[in-house]
Amino acid sequence: MAVADKAEEIGGSRPSSWGNFPQELLREVLTRVEASESSWPSRRNVVACAGVCRSWREVVKEVVGTPEVSGKLTFPISVKQPGSRDSLLQCFIRRDRLTQTYHLYLSLSLALADDGKFLLAARRFKRATCADYIISLSTNNMSKGNGTYVGKLRSNYVGTKFVIYDGLPPHVGGKMMKSRSFRLGGPKQVFPGVSAGNYPVAHISYKLNVLGSRGPRKMQCVMDAIPAAAIEPGGVAPTRTEFLSNIDASPSLPFFRSKSSRMENFLCGPSVDERDDKKLVLKNKAPRWHEQLQCWCLNFHGRVTVASVKNFQLVASMENGQTGPERGKVILQFGKVGKDVFTMDYRYPLSAFQAFAICLSSFDTKIACE
Repeated sequence: MAVADKAEEIGGSRPSSWGNFPQELLREVLTRVEASESSWPSRRNVVACAGVCRSWREVVKEVVGTPEVSGKLTFPISVKQPGSRDSLLQCFIRRDRLTQTYHLYLSLSLALADDGKFLLAARRFKRATCADYIISLSTNNMSKGNGTYVGKLRSNYVGTKFVIYDGLPPHVGGKMMKSRSFRLGGPKQVFPGVSAGNYPVAHISYKLNVLGSRGPRKMQCVMDAIPAAAIEPGGVAPTRTEFLSNIDASPSLPFFRSKSSRMENFLCGPSVDERDDKKLVLKNKAPRWHEQLQCWCLNFHGRVTVASVKNFQLVASMENGQTGPERGKVILQFGKVGKDVFTMDYRYPLSAFQAFAICLSSFDTKIACE
């Protein structure tokens, strides 16, 4: 697309010549392009078509399905949308111990040695009373006042409770919580149109291990933004369609540091004993003891090759009252395959962002759990 055409379309003086393409023919062409490119990196042509002009972008958005339907991650917003209903989306995480960074990739082949499609990056920031994992669309810029900021994960001091925050409201009416980790200054620090708030979307709890046994960890995830009915037949999980939001949920006043008890109580998250049937609750699948191998085992179907206390599989809690085969499906599995390489496979109703944040909690040091 010519630069002049793009400038004229944005300026509004006259529509782009590409925008005059017959809609019926355009939709047919883009449908064939989308159908012919089933995997990365060839799918870059689909993205290129969406960048031609406004009319092409709208048609591409109609043609390209969400990951829930297509099982494909095409645009950046796909990391905020629920995964496939039919199968696990296979990803892997590479850890850099020196820089305390973690990179999430979409697997393009069964060989983890190959470079995958980059999805998200995270960096750990250790603080006096907690640890923060900042999650971004960029590997270089982890600033919250930037358009690539996606969300964060925050732990308590002993690493047994975590809160996942989304940078944008997961749904209309989402409540924003103040953060002590960042100070919002002038408006130049915030990407235009993006709310830089902290919207809690999940709470993660690890059970205390008072006996000091190095057995498998017990964890629970309360998904605040996903209803329990989402995994039932016909259930629906919130699905974002745009990164930019028209919801004016970001206050103009800066966030100041606070030591209020309300914030400390919130960071602890809901008690494991508290029950809320309206929210989806995930629990780790109980492993079985293998007498011959003398270790705890789970069936990862070949996706995990190294024994580690970090390995886990999450399924829907029976306490939600679900019935049928959906209750026993593995929604998220995470495991070690190399010194600093881990597989992460997830499905509906979790998004790549939510699954990545849950897996990051497994990396954190847990003083009281092991």
